Amino acid sequence: MAFVTVRSEFRQDGEVRLVEEQDHVYRSGESTTKNPDAPRPTSLPASDAPWQQEFVGDPVRLFRFSALTANAHRIHYDAPYAREVEAYPGLVVHGPLLVMLMTELARHRSGRQITSVAYRLRRPVFAGDPVLVCGGPDGALTVRTAPDQLMAEARVSFR
Repeated sequence: MAFVTVRSEFRQDGEVRLVEEQDHVYRSGESTTKNPDAPRPTSLPASDAPWQQEFVGDPVRLFRFSALTANAHRIHYDAPYAREVEAYPGLVVHGPLLVMLMTELARHRSGRQITSVAYRLRRPVFAGDPVLVCGGPDGALTVRTAPDQLMAEARVSFR
């Protein structure tokens, strides 16, 4: 495994306005997510979370998000490459897109400004797989797929 920390500071008028720190973990070897014939979820998990939003990634949205974020990795927009070269069962939904879905759910449902977000991406989500983005006023958020598998989680702080 290799660990990489990327820290970015964004300044306006000479003052730091935003600090982003990302820890990336690169693993080598076999992975259960790299199986083009793996069974795919077809329904949403049940949840009693007060905030819920369904999401299904589609190829057009993933292509546009790749363009918007200048992410040229072919696993997000080239289905034959994702399946045949990377051995994924389909296009991979961007991790930052999942984080954005979680934070936007919290921002819209709470009506409050978010001051920080910490997240962990646990498993890849693939285009066409239905997921449930859920959370509550405590700032705990998740992305889940059926039968009830945790794909991503986040914690936000509010002003």
